Amino acid sequence: MSTATERTLGLLDAATRASAHEVDGYLDTLPEGLEVGGVAQNLMRSGAVTSIYERWWRPGLGRLVKGALGPGMADEHRIARLLLGLRPGDGVLDLACGPGNFSREFASVVGPDGLVVGFDASPVMLAKGVSEARSAGVTNLSFVHGNATELPFRDSSFDAACCFAALHMFDNPFAALDEMRRVLTPGGQIAILTSCRSKSGAFRAYEQLVGHGSGMRLFERDEVTDALRARGFSDIQQRLSGFVQFVGGRLS
Repeated sequence: MSTATERTLGLLDAATRASAHEVDGYLDTLPEGLEVGGVAQNLMRSGAVTSIYERWWRPGLGRLVKGALGPGMADEHRIARLLLGLRPGDGVLDLACGPGNFSREFASVVGPDGLVVGFDASPVMLAKGVSEARSAGVTNLSFVHGNATELPFRDSSFDAACCFAALHMFDNPFAALDEMRRVLTPGGQIAILTSCRSKSGAFRAYEQLVGHGSGMRLFERDEVTDALRARGFSDIQQRLSGFVQFVGGRLS
């Protein structure tokens, strides 16, 4: 078991820590698995998608929903870092981390005294994340398999929490926001990239069709920012791009 994984064990609540075990290099906190529904969620559990996710799938899909003039992947990484305000020594939760494409960069920013935990419901994505982190020589990054709406961590475990391109796929996204808030320290920062409805009637009809078939939720423009305010976040920022929004805030 790596040092990062051992450090992560110390962040788990007592009940989960007693039952968690290592599988393919990541900590499994859901021995009985997790039921997921919808086309989008099931694709993220596919080995075929996992193999092309970081290089082709995620950039291509991002370009489609952000528009031709929207931020590219390098810009997304920069936006995430700025919204999270990362500093050396910080603890970071990367929720729905996939193969760890953002997690690895966060790890380089927080340095050896910091810790990044990549958290996902897809075992194949986590196994890929472990492999990529090892190949890159990243030693302050661990991965955990679990449920985003029932995070297995103790209260106030992280200085920052990121959830990029996933909140709209959760069955209960606001429960996931509740959990992210719970595990953040006072003054902790959150960064979210998720869906955002268009004002155009024609586009809204298309969005409804896509959302119904894929299992993805389409948030109204103020829905996520209002939800953060209701949960005690301040200094809220929002940037719209195509059919998506970048949102950040600080826990008061």
